[in-house]
Amino acid sequence: MEGHGSGNGAEHWMALEGGADGSSGGGPYTSRFVGIGASIPEQRLTSAELMASTAHRTDIDLERLTGVRERRVVAEGEDSYTLALDAARDALAHADCDAEDLDVVIVASITRYVGGLRMQLEPPLSVSLKEALGAQHALSFDISNACAGMMTGVFILNDMIRQGRIRRGMVVSGEYISQLGRNAAREIRTIQDDQLASLTLGDGGAAAILERAPEGAPGVEVAGFTTLAEHSRLCLAFPAKVGRGASMYSDARTLQEVGIEDTVPMLREALDQAGLEFDEIDYFIPHQTSARAIEKGVKEFSERMGHAPKHVVVTVDEFGNTSSTTHFIALWKYLTEGRFAKDDRVMLLSIASGLEVGVVIFKVDQLVERYGHDH
Repeated sequence: MEGHGSGNGAEHWMALEGGADGSSGGGPYTSRFVGIGASIPEQRLTSAELMASTAHRTDIDLERLTGVRERRVVAEGEDSYTLALDAARDALAHADCDAEDLDVVIVASITRYVGGLRMQLEPPLSVSLKEALGAQHALSFDISNACAGMMTGVFILNDMIRQGRIRRGMVVSGEYISQLGRNAAREIRTIQDDQLASLTLGDGGAAAILERAPEGAPGVEVAGFTTLAEHSRLCLAFPAKVGRGASMYSDARTLQEVGIEDTVPMLREALDQAGLEFDEIDYFIPHQTSARAIEKGVKEFSERMGHAPKHVVVTVDEFGNTSSTTHFIALWKYLTEGRFAKDDRVMLLSIASGLEVGVVIFKVDQLVERYGHDH
């Protein structure tokens, strides 16, 4: 699945109250998150260690430049599949449901590595996962939408639940992408190199379970997506010239510029559909690219919209950019650390290669009881 349209995105947002044409949609239901799971490798690789492995002297202070202190990387026996499976089990443990209660399982990984760097396309990873989990009755399929994969899966599940097609579903991803950074380290020479962004990547798995909320209960208020395909070539991946796996080439500066410029009207539209201002967002979770990029993006968004969110979540310093799992690893971290209160409203913002822009706004509500809080 490469996207959900083109143009300015105005016709592609889907709010809780109905479809983009203002109709009532297929059903009056609300979806809510009931379980967020994660799988974080134990092995750490610091930015200093990664840069010490470069084949050429670069003089790049990666930690100062990006804010990435370290990232987690897979050990022997870990891969995309194991990370996804462990994250799925973690989500189920918090969701008060069994795998056999799932109606849909969506795998949203970019990487589909099983048994090391062996890409599994058939059978689909979703089939292997649902069988391992015991979700025998679930419809399952794989999607691929760059770093916006899990957000796309949430968009799909939210719409299916909202229309009354299903009661409960899971979106899950495991990303083994640290090999992109190791390959970049073999080739990178200067700070202008188009593999620079690969040095920020880390491995991790995440899963989210959504279900139909009881009548009157809060949940997902907006789940919207759009594609700006004219920017599709700003980030591309190819089989690696050196090492195993792949190499990624990004025009990171232009990606950030167009990402900010084109996201502002979509943020405004999403907030308008929810009847909110930006300062009514308690926790803003953007894509975790780099600390500097997040700081610049939030400043631009806030200045143009006249308001700023109360809190901005930054986890890239300790996990790196974990691609499609990044928003949900950040959400899982804050849930398990007891950071949220029941009435907190969270916004997830995805700006991914493609260019994909996705927004999900929801109330934390009963998730606090499932994970605890320190308020």
